[in-house]
Amino acid sequence: TAYEIMPSLVGSEMCIRDSLRDLDTVMKTCGDIDIIFNLASIISIPYSYRSPSHVIKNNIELTLNLLTAVREYDLKMIHTSTSEVYGTARYIPIDEKHPLQAQSPYSASKIAADKIVESFHLSYDLDITIIRPFNTYGPRQSARAIIPNIITQALVSDKIKLGSLSPTRDFTFVKDIVKGFVLAAKKDNISGEVINLGTNFEISIEELANKIINLIGKEKKIITEKRRVRPSKSEVKRLRCDNRKALKLLCWKPEIKLEEGLKKTIEWIRKNINIYKPHVYNI
Repeated sequence: TAYEIMPSLVGSEMCIRDSLRDLDTVMKTCGDIDIIFNLASIISIPYSYRSPSHVIKNNIELTLNLLTAVREYDLKMIHTSTSEVYGTARYIPIDEKHPLQAQSPYSASKIAADKIVESFHLSYDLDITIIRPFNTYGPRQSARAIIPNIITQALVSDKIKLGSLSPTRDFTFVKDIVKGFVLAAKKDNISGEVINLGTNFEISIEELANKIINLIGKEKKIITEKRRVRPSKSEVKRLRCDNRKALKLLCWKPEIKLEEGLKKTIEWIRKNINIYKPHVYNI
């Protein structure tokens, strides 16, 4: 899989299109930078059922390559985890001490990557922070994610085909998530920390779909489609973030409410619906 490797977030037009699984490319690219934001991953849970080997090898190997560069050049790294590593909540809200549960091959790959990051921090005293976002959404997001999936279907069809409707998620707008990453990058003395980013508000998939339908303003029928339903033991039934650590360490808190974020996302997708394939089940 090709990824864009951007040596700087500010003031640079350089973009190298290559694979982070190629160590030579990573080492050549990272020699003259200060910080790495590791956002690269194969993220689709349904795809991880179909191709677990690809997902696991990719997500672990690219992380290892970046850590090799961090160690060689003494860089700072912000590593992206996911709330999926927690699995179905054993208690609510979910803080950073919650047990990790690999309920899908994707989740297992991210747990493994997180633990490799932790091992490099402890073994080599590297400046690495793990950020754990809860269900990021917003403009430009792939239709593999649930919110653009619902929106694109709702804009072009009278029926919205989904999987399980009862699971709850904590959806966090992309602008808030980006702010958390920037704050972590600027903050000293948080090396080795794991920090959740989320709203501490959960909503079921069915409630979410109905909210989107109401915002679009046209009546739609919600249908559970068998092929979209995840295996019962693999489905993460409930997620809700405890974000107190982010507030304490980063002075971060979410500012964009779900309805406002959905309106912004609907508006963007409506203007760019031609780049989506609403009638295709994206995995």
